[in-house]
Amino acid sequence: MKSTALWRMVREWRYSLPQRVGSAMPAPDIAAVLRLASALRGRGQAVTIGYFQSDDTPPDDIVQASCAVADRIGGAKLDAYLSVKAPPLGFDESRIAGIARAAAASGLSILFDAHAPKDAEPTLALAERLLPEFPGTGVVLPARWPRSIADARRFRDTSARIRVVKGEWPDPHDDRGGGEAPYLELVATLAGRSAPVAVATHRPALAQAALSLLRDAGTPCELEQLRGLPRHRTSAVARRIGVPVRVYLPWGPGWWPYAIEQAVARPWLPLWMLRDRIGFADR
Repeated sequence: MKSTALWRMVREWRYSLPQRVGSAMPAPDIAAVLRLASALRGRGQAVTIGYFQSDDTPPDDIVQASCAVADRIGGAKLDAYLSVKAPPLGFDESRIAGIARAAAASGLSILFDAHAPKDAEPTLALAERLLPEFPGTGVVLPARWPRSIADARRFRDTSARIRVVKGEWPDPHDDRGGGEAPYLELVATLAGRSAPVAVATHRPALAQAALSLLRDAGTPCELEQLRGLPRHRTSAVARRIGVPVRVYLPWGPGWWPYAIEQAVARPWLPLWMLRDRIGFADR
């Protein structure tokens, strides 16, 4: 009985830790993101700006924050686009179109982040409806979802920007896993298109194979990296191939709870970062 109560207490502590610690940390704001983006521009790297809302952020506050950052990015003339999360906005087309208009006024486009499989269809349908007015609107295709091959064909000949990821959320019905084969099959389906494809991976060998497929097919491509994860070796791959690098910069009150949750779920992350540093130093 005591062991059951102790286990329950440990579980509650584990799952409440990211929110409790993250809420106490200062959230990265627009000014911090702009400083990072300017520093990356000095290194020849572009950025993606993604707003992370807290659990109780109202949709209209998300719209206001996204429009404000679009205006500031436009003023700074950065090579950037905005990542937008459709589920917290209730898939509300009028709100999302408002963000897209603010982005377009600053010379930016928007790209819809991926979420759980149940959110895929309403998100992709939104992107399709926005494309005629906002041709650079983009989508994320997770390689682990079986449906993504069909979605790649669906968007292949459009103007949509596409980011290929392994996928954080498994498909509960038929998951393909996080191996290289599904990822490269998805990339091969997109190879040859004229609109850009971003390869989002922190695995050097996978980055090399995927970027080479796209480059050899004449498809404009880039390596996209998440700030906070090891990226020395993958960035070195992109430089050797001659492909640009873009860094995803998260900001907003929900970032630290999310980041801490990811760190707790990846206890091997410090070793990964050390190996990345050593591998980079050996090149």
